[in-house]
Amino acid sequence: MSDFLSKEHITADASFNRWLVPPAALAVHLSIGMAYGFSVFWKPLGNALLDAEGKPLAACAAGATSFAEKLSGTGKALFATDCNWTQFDLGWMYTLFFVLLGCSAALWGGWLERAGPRKAGLVSTLCWCGGLLLSAYGVYSHQLWLMWLGSGVIGGIGLGLGYISPVSTLIKWFPDRRGMATGMAIMGFGGGAMIGSPLATKLMSYFATPTAPGVWQTFVVLAIIYAVFMTCGSLGYRVPATGWKPANWTPPAPSTNTMIATRHVHLDKAHKTPQFWLLWLVLCMNVSAGIGIIGAAAPMLQETFGGALIGQHTVGFADIKKDEALTAAAAAVGAGFVGIISLFNIFGRFAWATSSDALGRKRTYFIFFILGALMYCAATYMAGHKSLALFVAAFCVIASMYGGGFATIPAYLADMFGTQFVGAIHGRLLTAWSTAGIVGPVIVNYMHDIRLEAGVPFDQIYAPIFMVLAGLLVVGFLANFLVKPVADKYFMTDAELAEERKISHEKFAQTQANMQAYTASVPQSSMVVKLAWLAVLVPISYGVWMTVQKAWVLFS
Repeated sequence: MSDFLSKEHITADASFNRWLVPPAALAVHLSIGMAYGFSVFWKPLGNALLDAEGKPLAACAAGATSFAEKLSGTGKALFATDCNWTQFDLGWMYTLFFVLLGCSAALWGGWLERAGPRKAGLVSTLCWCGGLLLSAYGVYSHQLWLMWLGSGVIGGIGLGLGYISPVSTLIKWFPDRRGMATGMAIMGFGGGAMIGSPLATKLMSYFATPTAPGVWQTFVVLAIIYAVFMTCGSLGYRVPATGWKPANWTPPAPSTNTMIATRHVHLDKAHKTPQFWLLWLVLCMNVSAGIGIIGAAAPMLQETFGGALIGQHTVGFADIKKDEALTAAAAAVGAGFVGIISLFNIFGRFAWATSSDALGRKRTYFIFFILGALMYCAATYMAGHKSLALFVAAFCVIASMYGGGFATIPAYLADMFGTQFVGAIHGRLLTAWSTAGIVGPVIVNYMHDIRLEAGVPFDQIYAPIFMVLAGLLVVGFLANFLVKPVADKYFMTDAELAEERKISHEKFAQTQANMQAYTASVPQSSMVVKLAWLAVLVPISYGVWMTVQKAWVLFS
């Protein structure tokens, strides 16, 4: 088994078709991407315990208003079996997901580079699916701490390893299309919830009884489905031999583009360069400016446009809240808005990352920051003039660049630091995502609540928030402007690189005969490639269709 998982064993031969690697990566990323869709469980879990009359029991933090009281209630909810959980209690799962994702990717990125993507992918499978099973038992026994430990901590570690497992491999297989390759995989992470959320809803409806919402059974089924997909994806990973390159492709000469390194920076030196921290700031600002507002998309639209969403332009959001029918109608439009921006978030990952191959990574981020800041400023004007269509269009662009930032950063890192440790360096850089996951929502939610308490009308709450988020993008623009090629002193010597490749058990294609064999790109069976792509495109199509149905309300 050790040999089967080794890097030597998964080094591809001359007959391997590199187009088999992206669907393998998608299979893993589509599975772990369900982390984004966990909110579909909050309401069923919040009403899981019923009294003798069939009504939900009070929450453990019932009556809590301040943050301290809610936190105290969560402490009680961790072990209590006689009260329901609140969204505040369950929402900590998101924090655990993305903090553990960044931390695990940073801690074990170096091990991943040496062990290879297959071993890392299978460990990710055990953590993510095993965490779901532990969470299922936590729901069954009504123990919140088991939910946190299972999906939050153990599953969060699986997220980190699964997220970065294919990055280095894809970049090495597609040196001619780095952005496109990583964009395909990271698009899958964004699309995981698009598939998993409607599937989970259907499963809960199937398993639900008058006394139970069917959540723990849904967790078990999802764990089985994801285990199959992730195992197949992990076993599908292959790495190219050192010296391999695509047929008829010549690497650009150093003088052609000084922003693309031809040598490699060691993992231990990457964080000592100013480029690493500038790119850390670039990612952090791009994510912070998007994640908070995307997380509040539905209420933001409803509060800003009120009755205009349902054809009643004179009715404000405060009045809508008093009428259940109007509230439901506005909520449906808000859900449609969430659906359409999720599509732009997902496909923006592929489109922007692919475009960066032609535009260059630095120029692509300049577009993100300049266009993003302009969109936020324009959204302020559009909200004031109740221009719903233009407002929605602005946030579709913002969502596409939010996703595009995730997908473009691995290729940017490969350009700066070379490909030898790019997966591990990417893992360390993902701590910027963990930081942004706190910064962005705190800014949006804090400013929202402060202005609401001050009596600001609902339709005027978000204007200054948009300005602050535009300011974050300006900071990102300045950081990106300062990115220059890495200094020579940080790159490994030929001897150091050879030693690292020996430690990593890399195979070489150094002889002229071998080099010709590897660069000939003899295709593997086209039927195998088609079946691999079909296995991931069918669920993606299902997710797109379900999301389009939800978003259609905006156009009806």
